[in-house]
Amino acid sequence: MIRKFRELRDGEGGGGGAGADAEDVDDRTELKWKSRRSKAYPMALLLVFTLVVGVTILMNFHSPFASIRPYTEEERHHVDKVLGRETDQQLSTTFIREHPYDSNGKELSTWPSHWQKMLPGSVQHEVFYCDRTHIRTDVCRLHGNVHLEQSGTFVLHSVDDTTPLKMLTVKPYTRKWEKLCMDKVSEVRLVSVRSSGNGSRVCDMWHSLPAVVFSTGGYTGNVYHEFHDGLIPLYITTQHLKREVVFVISDYHPWWFQKYAEVIKQLTKYEILDLANLTESHCFLDVTAGLFIHEELSIIPSIMPKQKSIRDFRALLGRAYHGNLSWSAEDITTFRPVRGKQTGVMPELVIIVREGSRVLLNLDKIVKLAIQVGFNVVILKPDPTTELKKLFWVLNRADVMMGVHGAAMTHFLFMRPGTVFIQVVPLGTDWAAYTYFGEPAEKMGLQYLPYKITPEESSLYKKYGKDDPVLTDPYAVGQQGWGTIKEIYLEGQDVELSLPRFQKTLEEAKRKSKPQNLPVSDVLASI
Repeated sequence: MIRKFRELRDGEGGGGGAGADAEDVDDRTELKWKSRRSKAYPMALLLVFTLVVGVTILMNFHSPFASIRPYTEEERHHVDKVLGRETDQQLSTTFIREHPYDSNGKELSTWPSHWQKMLPGSVQHEVFYCDRTHIRTDVCRLHGNVHLEQSGTFVLHSVDDTTPLKMLTVKPYTRKWEKLCMDKVSEVRLVSVRSSGNGSRVCDMWHSLPAVVFSTGGYTGNVYHEFHDGLIPLYITTQHLKREVVFVISDYHPWWFQKYAEVIKQLTKYEILDLANLTESHCFLDVTAGLFIHEELSIIPSIMPKQKSIRDFRALLGRAYHGNLSWSAEDITTFRPVRGKQTGVMPELVIIVREGSRVLLNLDKIVKLAIQVGFNVVILKPDPTTELKKLFWVLNRADVMMGVHGAAMTHFLFMRPGTVFIQVVPLGTDWAAYTYFGEPAEKMGLQYLPYKITPEESSLYKKYGKDDPVLTDPYAVGQQGWGTIKEIYLEGQDVELSLPRFQKTLEEAKRKSKPQNLPVSDVLASI
């Protein structure tokens, strides 16, 4: 079954009829043209000419792609230079690494300055190629008479003799350097064939809009990856289309759409197509398989259309989650702030709590300390069933967010620019904590306060001797590979913060915070 939501236009239909309307206009224009010329030619010649034109129109009437023509020599040279041509060497290129950075922590590949010319809707002539040069993602482009068969294969019916006839495959997920992840992503097949020249095959559904193909496989299910690998790249790839785009999803999960429906509706007005469960064939003029990605939870404004940044993505989240909420009795208990006895406007601190590993062992004492410093405190324990709209509401009105390094720190995206983000950094996670969350938070305009624990504040202190490299030189231990880091520092460590030491961080956060009397729901206002 096709997973979908209906268009949000008031009384406006889908994009499938645009091609037919254009052809009706062309038809009327052609008739007027023949009328004007009829007096200048003998009747016999006019009849022959009319017959030829009539046959041509009939042969192409059902297709909006009749205007697609081969490149001129000049155009071909330009497109080859700008977009590049896929080579056999690029086809065989694979990246199998633990992360997409060099030994100095620098990104191994970046997009060229002309990358905007590769965005959906930017190409005007027939193309069939894949750009496999980026370490994080492959992006394939098809432009022309493209058929999406019910089998899930995209077929370009080429009219350009220079277009290569072959089959390509792509896994449209932005983590191609990690084999374990990509093993969970299905291949999408792209085929180019020579057009028979007798008009296009009839499709069940015509689309005058571009299609963008991506996967919700991989590490979908982890909130960090859902934003970093999926939603932010989807925004980078499609925001310039102003919701005039059709999303085609491989490895589709109904729960994913239910979770992020409000966000997806900010990026498209149209039905979502589930690639594995198509019930009809579709035709597109422009197809992009794969998503563009920049940096960790970030957008590079200098290479974005209209200089869009991560703040613009955050504004999109605000539009998505704006509106009234229905609060249950359980919600009231969950999101109730713990207040001190101080009066006046107090800054609100939201503590995101982990379970399983990297647990904050003295949470109760931390809450009491925060109240003593002068915060109202909200304890947040997000899980996969927590409604994101409510999490956004809580964090959007918070002045400070705090938590131990982990995927849940992704929720800094829900904070207002200018607010404060305290990340507790366990042993052995300095680089990851800053790269994945600290630096992106700074780019979004948050005031980032890392709290790097000492060996005595780690549960590892009781497992290893005080002179063990696990405690004294986590960097050297980390050189043994990701598996070692994961086992020791991520899955094998909890934290117990020194209250006198952490108090200084809380006091600094309070000084930096700017508490606001933000509007709250009538229910929570009475708590």
